[in-house]
Amino acid sequence: MDKRTVLETVLRDEIMQLLSSPALDCIRETVQSENVRAYIIGGYVRDLILQRTSSDIDIVVEGSGIDVAEKVAEKLGVQVNVFKNFGTAMLRTREMEIEFVGARKESYRRESRKPIVENGSLEDDQNRRDFTINALAISLNRADTGSLVDPFDGIGDLERKLIRTPQNPDITFSDDPLRMMRAIRFASQLNFSIVDDTFEAIQRNAGRIEIISGERICDELNKIIMSEKPSAGFELLEKSGLLKLIFPQLALLQGVESKNGMKHKDNFEHTLQVLDNVADRSDSLWLRWAALLHDIAKPATKKFDETAGWTFHGHEFIGSKMIPGIFKHLKLPLNDRMRYVQKLVLLHLRPIVLAQEEVSDSAIRRLLFDAGDDIDDLMLLCDADITSKNRKTVDRHLANFQLVRTKLKEIEEKDAVRNFQPPVSGEIIMKTYGIGPGREVGTIKNAIKEAILDGIIKNSYDEAFQFMKAEAEKLGLKQAQ
Repeated sequence: MDKRTVLETVLRDEIMQLLSSPALDCIRETVQSENVRAYIIGGYVRDLILQRTSSDIDIVVEGSGIDVAEKVAEKLGVQVNVFKNFGTAMLRTREMEIEFVGARKESYRRESRKPIVENGSLEDDQNRRDFTINALAISLNRADTGSLVDPFDGIGDLERKLIRTPQNPDITFSDDPLRMMRAIRFASQLNFSIVDDTFEAIQRNAGRIEIISGERICDELNKIIMSEKPSAGFELLEKSGLLKLIFPQLALLQGVESKNGMKHKDNFEHTLQVLDNVADRSDSLWLRWAALLHDIAKPATKKFDETAGWTFHGHEFIGSKMIPGIFKHLKLPLNDRMRYVQKLVLLHLRPIVLAQEEVSDSAIRRLLFDAGDDIDDLMLLCDADITSKNRKTVDRHLANFQLVRTKLKEIEEKDAVRNFQPPVSGEIIMKTYGIGPGREVGTIKNAIKEAILDGIIKNSYDEAFQFMKAEAEKLGLKQAQ
């Protein structure tokens, strides 16, 4: 018995268990009573074989997928959403989301990834699939219920951990250039390799990515970033030529320059290592974005000093200024998530500096105030930023960061300055001195804040009120009668 037969035998029980679930059993009965042919196809079948959790099932019908979906929804007593323009329908049960579509064949115009669609057979539908591992199908038909339909040896590619197109890869990628991003995303997510002729076709067709919307590219980038080892995906993006087209700022980090026998590290390699380090510790998409972008301004700030060698002074400040433009270009959200990434990029050197010198209470208060509730994520990013291959250096930095963390905890417990607002508000200042909003109010509030952060006064109303009176006197303000 060959490996494929063994695998299919092992899968048989899992497939039959799946088909016995209420929703799939209903679909199978409907298909057979309506005398149409239908199959589970694509990602769900792939993930079933890989034993990955998935709740999204695609059903391809040789006929009208919408008609079958409506009959199934009526029997199950659930709502069906119909998308006539796309010939699809979707329904949800408690366990799964199921999409129905009619089998089709496609042809493309060069200037668009929108296909010209015609009704087709299962064979036509499998021929149009992006990769062999996504062309696998499970029959729902009476004659061969539960059997696998695998015309391109997708099971073999799953065993060999390979990404390969079922048809000519140049045609596959030219027709729909988003498939180039998907190939790299699947390789990154599944820890698979892209076969040589498929990857070479990506390199040849990289320029076609220009017809893909930023939103679709961004969706694939996010999935790559959320891979277990995201560096693998970005290395493939760079090697394929796609990275410089979709994310030129990141591509510029690559390379090492040498002068007078002094060279800097490859900031692209360093960034990917930081990203992997964060990925080992956190499932936060936006913390991973902060890791990817923390040194993004190094190319713009790189200078050579005859004494100090290569420097990147102010890259954290310039980098934070670059974030809105990058987010806008990549169609990422321009909201609090962007501001979170911007904050971490701006602050990522602060704990490092503190770890290299004697830590003052004032410096810790300011770090707590500026980082707010994101202080733990900032410290995690700083840990991840240590990529030295010298174990002693790494241990020394981590020990220093632990001292900073201890100090952060002590100061927060004592002074409560995380996200604090000055105890004396602008309204109190205006009422006390009978003035309206203006420069004086802002000056006094800022002075109170700085005094608390510097440890001159405690973070309490009484001390802040007395300090307010002294500052108001300097400005010539008199208390209202």
